[in-house]
Amino acid sequence: MTFYQLHSKKQQATGQGIDLWSVLYKSDYIFAKNDYVFGLSMISKSNNGIIQLRQKGRNSMVYYTGDIHGNATDLVAFVNRFKLTDSDILIILGDVGANYYGDKRDQYCKNALASMKPTVFCIHGNHERRPATVPSYKQKEWNGGMVWYEDEYPNLLFARDGDIFNIDGTKHLVIGGAYSVDKFYRLERNYLWFPDEQPSAKIKAYVEEQVVKQQVDIILSHTCPYKYEPREAFLPMIDQSSVDDSTEHWLNKIEDMANYKAWLCGHWHIDKRIDKLYFLFDNVVPLDIIKRGFK
Repeated sequence: MTFYQLHSKKQQATGQGIDLWSVLYKSDYIFAKNDYVFGLSMISKSNNGIIQLRQKGRNSMVYYTGDIHGNATDLVAFVNRFKLTDSDILIILGDVGANYYGDKRDQYCKNALASMKPTVFCIHGNHERRPATVPSYKQKEWNGGMVWYEDEYPNLLFARDGDIFNIDGTKHLVIGGAYSVDKFYRLERNYLWFPDEQPSAKIKAYVEEQVVKQQVDIILSHTCPYKYEPREAFLPMIDQSSVDDSTEHWLNKIEDMANYKAWLCGHWHIDKRIDKLYFLFDNVVPLDIIKRGFK
């Protein structure tokens, strides 16, 4: 029996090309009988399936994944298949899409996420409204930081940028936002675009203050520092000279200032690891795996 992490929420089932950092250890995790990694599109075709995604002796788990852009179908299937509970936390690294339209259409995504048992902790992306601008949202303290929430969806939380959250004994600094490379395409066609998509000067100052004041274990951002941009993920139809990469350059500064152990981001629609930085899109990765890479 081979013990692998199920980590793809969208893609095909394959036993080939498994990243070393996504392999779980038999002594820590209980898995099913199949000797391959499942993609959610293939789960229903498996006779044996993975019984559960839970570390022995643990009452709760923390998971990270990338953009879902308003479509929670695969994530709901992942949560249901592996029997995640209300003690678990699922972190989405921006572009959740639950606050995109600003009307009842957003409820489809919110209802889907709220139907899941875990707490869903969300970072701000560039293709969504900031909850502070939506009248139905309230603020509360959660795990050491401030979050935005709605009474109707109490398990759906949106992090305040610059706050540090103690999640499962691990300090997480949150830095949301990014530039939309399709900004002008959107504006020309009257599609939604949000002027406050990138961190403001006030947010940047607060983040820098936090980095100086406290040591963090993990940085959670939507985009990445400029030095790590995955150029293979650049859209070929976009003139890169027109792209505002000021947030990425500023994150270079934060990366130099911060004493951190891992950095996780979304935005780029790619699954990749560079040193301590993890790009997530399709993959769903447990905190325990990230901790194994701590130095």
